[in-house]
Amino acid sequence: MSRRPGTPRLLRQLNDRAALELLLSIGPLTRAELGERTGLSKVTAGQLLSRLEERGLVGVVGEQAGGRGPNAALYGVVPSCAYVAGLEVLPDSVTAAVADITGKIVAEVMVDPTSHHDPVKIVHRSVQRACESADVTMSQLRSFVIGTRGVVDPRSGDVRFSFDLPAWHEGVLADLRTSLKASVRIENDVNLAAMAERSYGAAVAAEDFVLVWAGVGQGLGVMLGGRLHRGLTGGAGEIGWLPVPGEPLPVNVRAPQSGSFQRLVGSEAIAGLAELHGLTAEITDSVERLVRNAVDRGATAFLNDLADRLAVGVAAVAVVLDPGLIVLSGDIGRAGGPALAARVEEAVARVCPSQPRVVVTEVTGNPVLRGAVMAAVEQAREELFDRTVGP
Repeated sequence: MSRRPGTPRLLRQLNDRAALELLLSIGPLTRAELGERTGLSKVTAGQLLSRLEERGLVGVVGEQAGGRGPNAALYGVVPSCAYVAGLEVLPDSVTAAVADITGKIVAEVMVDPTSHHDPVKIVHRSVQRACESADVTMSQLRSFVIGTRGVVDPRSGDVRFSFDLPAWHEGVLADLRTSLKASVRIENDVNLAAMAERSYGAAVAAEDFVLVWAGVGQGLGVMLGGRLHRGLTGGAGEIGWLPVPGEPLPVNVRAPQSGSFQRLVGSEAIAGLAELHGLTAEITDSVERLVRNAVDRGATAFLNDLADRLAVGVAAVAVVLDPGLIVLSGDIGRAGGPALAARVEEAVARVCPSQPRVVVTEVTGNPVLRGAVMAAVEQAREELFDRTVGP
């Protein structure tokens, strides 16, 4: 195996990258602080900062008062040196966010996609609207990550199938990359929510955990050894098709609401369960509101039965993976909150020897969009480091 020699150019590249990563993760530093954290001399650290300033990656953002002598300049990454876009694509809405290289979202828009059937046009229009709102040009975007419902093939990167988004099929990814002229990645929406949970939520720094998405559709985000587990074909986490005793097995996996577990905890099932417990709801009420109202009213019997149903899926995952931590997310998981999570944990403990801890999500805002932006920022940073660090 060939190895790159430790040439001055390579060493400069390594030092420049280390400095950028420090400034992005810690924040502004003085030349002396940067030298101390990287092990470089003040002279070398100064030369490094000059190189990064010339490339527009780093700039002076303030001063740090010291003892005697002039204040030391504080250096930070220039947020506008690169931008990214993250999107959540649903059948009836597309939410697009533009963020700078630090991960700060500078614009977020929602677009009605029903006037277009072409995924490329839908994405392009949504991102263009977000860019206009952020006063950023499309050419400044280095990376795009798109969260969608359905199974994404980890080998090709294309959506293998999605009954909610039939126009998203093999070949769409290549067309998007051609149209946007940048790095584009499509990811399952629940996987993105799991990534956001590990970075910002209840599973911060957890090496092993499972995010259970309970909502209109059911899904899992599986994190093992600190890495997202997608499975060979991208089908890991499609818990809606989990066989459930007493429920008929699906005869067509491409038909909506066909999975056994989906029929047990899907919207229609929960609405029926609420009616059984005498919980009245307006026709316009969503299942999310129904569950939230049940929590507010202390509808113990309904919440216990709902927890028992969710526990069927959680226990099945726990006995196979033993993740130790289960995070409830999605519309139903959020609406049920700690009251529902505690009941699910108790129900699982009755049937599962591993007895995992069950908590509610702590990610604020749109978890899919936050995960998409985070993944896009990570990709843009990699490309930025590779292309612009040290001549």
